[in-house]
Amino acid sequence: MRIRNADDVQVDLICLPRDMARFDLVTSFFKLRKQIFVDRMAWPLHHAEGIEFEQYDTFDTVYVIAHRGGQAVGGARLKRTDKTLGEGAVVYSYMIRDAHLGLLPGMPTNLCHNEPPVDPQAWELTRFAALPLPGLAERILEGANSYLHQVGAEDCLFLGPPAFLRMATRLGWTPRPMGDLVSNDDGKFLAFSCAVRQPAMAA
Repeated sequence: MRIRNADDVQVDLICLPRDMARFDLVTSFFKLRKQIFVDRMAWPLHHAEGIEFEQYDTFDTVYVIAHRGGQAVGGARLKRTDKTLGEGAVVYSYMIRDAHLGLLPGMPTNLCHNEPPVDPQAWELTRFAALPLPGLAERILEGANSYLHQVGAEDCLFLGPPAFLRMATRLGWTPRPMGDLVSNDDGKFLAFSCAVRQPAMAA
């Protein structure tokens, strides 16, 4: 799936493992994440060789990546909430649920009032990052929604600052907070869910 825009920024969906031939674009997104989250925002995230990645960057992930000429300028990560990662004493699922279960040191465990879902029709969007280009964040979210609608998803879960919820509302989603506003050393954020809606291009 490719959406071409007037300013020559493209939004591509990289579905692993199917699109491994395009992993260079994912690597460019990892580099952008390091620049934004580690270098600019000073989050204490794992990084090496100029890229930021973690346990949720697995080979069953979908990346929504905005790029210009193969250089990532924004993107996000999509994970199905019924998938698990690893074996043994600690089995990860997705960020919001794992934080709720106390599996992520430094993350508040009171993100959600109720236990987060394990549902093939519910996906989580995390690691949203975008350079300050007009309309770029909106195009990334529209690309994510179009993909989720295409695969029959019903809900998308988000973890982000309050401004993220306000942007989702402005774009026509109906955010439902999953818990209260919480904070840690990285700032204030909240978990919320949105019903996947029919893409504007398909209306």
